[in-house]
Amino acid sequence: MKQTNDNAGDAASASEQIDARIAELTDWRGAALAKVRSIIKQADPEVEETWKWRGVPVWEHAGILCTGETYKGAVKLTFAKGASLSDPAGLFNSSLDGNTRRAIDIHEGAAIDEAALGELIQAAVALNTAGKKPKKA
Repeated sequence: MKQTNDNAGDAASASEQIDARIAELTDWRGAALAKVRSIIKQADPEVEETWKWRGVPVWEHAGILCTGETYKGAVKLTFAKGASLSDPAGLFNSSLDGNTRRAIDIHEGAAIDEAALGELIQAAVALNTAGKKPKKA
């Protein structure tokens, strides 16, 4: 898994920064962020973890798949191309009016449909990689 960091000068890898964010969130949000991170990694073993915009975990594969923002009342997974993804399980419950992004707001006590989220990640990977030429060695 490739790890990048867009904050030049930071010695910590993106994965380490995400680890630290999860650890500093000592309530349900840390557990929720850790859970979605695990689901993302299982759904796409080639996912790249990055740390952008001064503190946002980002998961990428041939472009951004989703971000993992934490707020007081929610952990928000924003899918960069969510409006183009099929969501048969109805996971998207936020940012529904835009033409590009869609989000999943996870609130305290909410169950995470692991299978459906994994399928959504895989669909985002397929969308990002469709029509892209493989990298030359």
